[in-house]
Amino acid sequence: MSQKSQSTLVYLMLLVAQSASAFFLFWQVFPIFRSVVTNLGARQDIDLSTQIAIVVTAIILHACYWTRLHWADMEAPFHSVFVGHVLLFASRLNFLFSGALFSAVFFRHLPELASLPPFGEALVQALSIAAVLFGLFCYSLELERLGKAIWEPPQ
Repeated sequence: MSQKSQSTLVYLMLLVAQSASAFFLFWQVFPIFRSVVTNLGARQDIDLSTQIAIVVTAIILHACYWTRLHWADMEAPFHSVFVGHVLLFASRLNFLFSGALFSAVFFRHLPELASLPPFGEALVQALSIAAVLFGLFCYSLELERLGKAIWEPPQ
């Protein structure tokens, strides 16, 4: 197997892992998001197993993204304006859902700034949310890069 085809295979495996991680995060977070929105003002108790799954998945998402960025070159497997547009749309949609999640969490907890949880708990929660959002942002960038590479005509 040539070096170029190995790099392409590694890239595709990392992209699939990123996509699966992003899907899993949305699958885990959507019920929480729905509960926050439908039960405004109520404290949300999230199972420890769900919290651990979310954090581990965010770590996997970051690991795949940064591994790809440093060690796997991205080349478009084919060129298609339509597929490029679909990937750019998916990138924006991913970022839109991430923004909605952040908005719901931020505005839900904004009125409680007078009575913050203990510092350690607040720090862990803030870092977890930041890691998830930044991971989804990085995934959006990955989809955007691939979409642009597929969209552009071959040189």
